[in-house]
Amino acid sequence: MIKAGMDTDSPGNHAGYDGDPQYNATGFSQLHDTGTGGSIPLSNFKLWAYASCSSFEKCPSGIVQRKLKRKTLSDGSPDDYASPGYFSTNLTNDIRVELTATRRTALHRYTFPAGTAHPRILVDIANDGQRSATYPQVLIDQVGLESEGGGYQSGRVRGGAEFAASFGPGRYKAYVCVTFHGEGYELGKPTEYGVYSNNYPVRGARNGEQVYLSSGSEHGALLEFIPSPSSAVTSILARVGVSFISTDQACSSAEEEIQDYDFDRVKSEARAQWNDVLGRVRVRFGDAAERTTEKEKELVEHFYSSLYRTHIAPADYTGENPHWNSTEPYYDSLYCNWDTYRTLYPLMAMHDPVTFSKIIRGMIDIQKHEGWLPECRGATVKHYMQGGSNADPILADFLVKYPPSSSSSSSLGVSPSDLYAALLRDAEDQPPNWNLQGREVNVWKELGYIAQSFAAVGGANTKWVSRTLEYAFDDFAIAQVAKVLGKSEDADKYMKRAQNFLNVWNPDVTVPGGPDFVKGMMQPRFANGTWNHTDPRHCSIHDPEKATCFLNAARRDGFYEASPIVYSQYVPQDTAKLIELQGGAEAFINRLDWIFENLYFDVTNEPSHQMPFMYHYANRPGLSTSRSRKVLEEHFDLTKDGLPGNDDSGAMGSYAAFSLLGMYPLPATRQLLISSSYFPVVEFVNPVYNTTTTFKTTGPGIFVKAVTIDGEPWHSTCYIEWGVFEKGSVVELELSEDESLGCGEGGLPPSISTGGYA
Repeated sequence: MIKAGMDTDSPGNHAGYDGDPQYNATGFSQLHDTGTGGSIPLSNFKLWAYASCSSFEKCPSGIVQRKLKRKTLSDGSPDDYASPGYFSTNLTNDIRVELTATRRTALHRYTFPAGTAHPRILVDIANDGQRSATYPQVLIDQVGLESEGGGYQSGRVRGGAEFAASFGPGRYKAYVCVTFHGEGYELGKPTEYGVYSNNYPVRGARNGEQVYLSSGSEHGALLEFIPSPSSAVTSILARVGVSFISTDQACSSAEEEIQDYDFDRVKSEARAQWNDVLGRVRVRFGDAAERTTEKEKELVEHFYSSLYRTHIAPADYTGENPHWNSTEPYYDSLYCNWDTYRTLYPLMAMHDPVTFSKIIRGMIDIQKHEGWLPECRGATVKHYMQGGSNADPILADFLVKYPPSSSSSSSLGVSPSDLYAALLRDAEDQPPNWNLQGREVNVWKELGYIAQSFAAVGGANTKWVSRTLEYAFDDFAIAQVAKVLGKSEDADKYMKRAQNFLNVWNPDVTVPGGPDFVKGMMQPRFANGTWNHTDPRHCSIHDPEKATCFLNAARRDGFYEASPIVYSQYVPQDTAKLIELQGGAEAFINRLDWIFENLYFDVTNEPSHQMPFMYHYANRPGLSTSRSRKVLEEHFDLTKDGLPGNDDSGAMGSYAAFSLLGMYPLPATRQLLISSSYFPVVEFVNPVYNTTTTFKTTGPGIFVKAVTIDGEPWHSTCYIEWGVFEKGSVVELELSEDESLGCGEGGLPPSISTGGYA
C-alpha cells in the first residue's frame, strides 16, 4: 500500500516524481499510484525537512514557498538513486533524504548538513496531488510516552483529510501518524512545535482548531528537534503510518510493522521481498557464469524493470477497507481492469499465483458487498469503467489455470462457486450505474449488441461498439469457467453470446482512400437494427476530426480510445472467424500489414496490443515474431521516456516483458502464443506447483521451426498449453532463419469457430 517517494512541481508529475532536475522537489509523500490516467492520484502526507530557518515562524510551510531543487551530477542528471524498496536524493539545502517502507508504513531518514543547530521536519496533511483536501485534521501529541523502540512519541503528529478520487466521482478519507527518532542519539521531545495554515507556522499550537482550517488550504505540523550531541551530522528518522480507517489504525500499523526504526533492516527486508518475487522469473544467456555483453545486460535490465512494474499495482490494502469488515484480502489500485486484464494477470499466474489468488478473493468480496465485481478502483472508491466488465476475464484466467480439480487449488482459498456467482452477476443483472460497475446487460441480452440509443438510463450511452466487443469477450470468459465447472448448458449459452461480435460487423464499410482488401468494419447500430456509420479512421492519427474517444458522452462515436480499424481486429476468442470475415488468410495478413505501415496500430492503448501476434492465426508466426520485435524495439527502451505513454498500472510493463520472452497470452484460456525469446534460457518458478518450467532456444535466427516438450515433439510452433507450468516442463524451441514457416499440421491456435478451447 505504501509507495513512499518524492513529489515534484513539474507538469509531468502524475505519479509524483519527475526525473528532470529543472523541477523542484515539494515533499516526500507516502501514497502513489503509478502509470495511471485521470487527475493526479494520491501523493498524500508529504514530509519536508529544513536545515536553516531564521526562526520557527520563518520556515516556509507552503508548498510553493518551501520547494527546492535537487543537486545534480556531473552529467546533469539529478542526484537521485532508486532500487526496489529504496529511494534517495540530495537536495540543494544539503539535506539528504532516504526512503524505504513496509506494507503500510514508510520510514524516512533525513540527514542534515554538519553544524545544523535547529533541524526541523514538516508534516503536510492537506496537499495531495490535486490539492483537493477538505475537512483537514491535525494534532501534535504531547503524551510523553517512551516508545518500544526507544525515543519519545511526544511530538507525534496525527491527522487526516478527505480527498478527491482521480478518475471517478467519489471522495476518500485518509489518515496519517508520524513519530520521530534520532539515529544514534536520544531525540527527546521537540524543542519547538506548532501547526501551520498555508505559509504561516503558529508556534505552540498543537491542534488544527487553533488556526482557521478550511477546505483547499494547506495545513500540517512543524517540529524542531535537538541536533545530535555526539556527531557533527544529525540524522532523524520519521516513521509514517497511513490508514484509510483512522489515525489510531495508522499509528498501530506503524508500531506493529517498524518497532525499532532500523532503516537498514527495513530496506534490506524490502529488497529481499522484491528479490523473491522477481527471482521467480530467471532469464540468462547460456551458462550463468558467462560474462554478458552490454547489449545482453541491457536486455536483462529491460526485462526486470518491466517485471518490477507489474508488481506495483494492484496494491495490498488488506485491513484498510473503510466500507465493511471482512476477513478476506482487500486489493485496491485496480486502475483499470481494461488496461491490465490482457497481459498483467496472465503473467502473474505464471509466477505469483498466491498474490493472484488474493486479488481474486478481494474482487469477489467486493462483489458480495457492492453487488458487482470491481472494474476500476482507487483509494477505496469506484472509478469510471473503460471497457466491459473486465474483472470477468481476470477471474476466469485464474480459475481455468488453477481449477478446483487442481491439487494446489484448495491452498489458494478461492471459492469456485463464489467466483462463478460473481461472474453471473455481471452477465445477467444490470447495475444502477454501468459507468462504475457491471454492464448494460438488458439491451445486451435483448439485441445481442449495445445499441446506439438513449432510451436506457443508468449510465452513459457511449462506446456502443467497443463495449459490444468487450462484452462478447467477457461472456467467452464466463463460458470458459462454466466448462471447467461442468456447467455445460451455461457454457453453450455464454459461448453463443461470445459470438455477438458478429452483430456489429458491417461487411460493406471501407476506409476512405484505403485499399480494396480492407473491407468490412465493426460499426454502431441502432436498436431497430439499422446501421449508423463511424469513419474507420476515427480516433486514429488520421482522424479528420482529431477525436480522442475518451470518456465524454458528447463524442458519440461508439469507440473508446481506439479506432474502428483497431477494434475491427479485436475478437481474440475467435480470430479464425475474423479471418473469414476479412476475406481469408492472405487478405487478413495484408490488412494487418497495412494497419502497421499506416500507423493505425497504437501501442499506447491496449486494444492494439494483440495485433503483432495475430499473424499466428493466419499460419504465419514468423511475421508475428518480426512485427512484435519491431514494436518492442521502436517503442520501449531504458530511457526516462522509454514507455509509449503511461504504464497503465503495469499493462505496458507486462506487455514488454511478454514481448522480451517471445510470448503473448490469451486471458481465460490455457493457451499461450509463443515466439522466440531474446533470452536463450527462461525459467518460471511457480511456488504453488513447486515447479520450474524452462524454455530454451537453440539454432540460428529468430523463427520457431520445431518445439519439443520434455523431449517429445509438440504439434504446434505457435502455441503451448498451460500444462507445462503445472508439470514443470522443459520446452525447447528450435530456431530458424526462415520467416515463412507455419504453425505445423493442426498447429493453429484455437478459436471458437474451429472447435474451441481445451
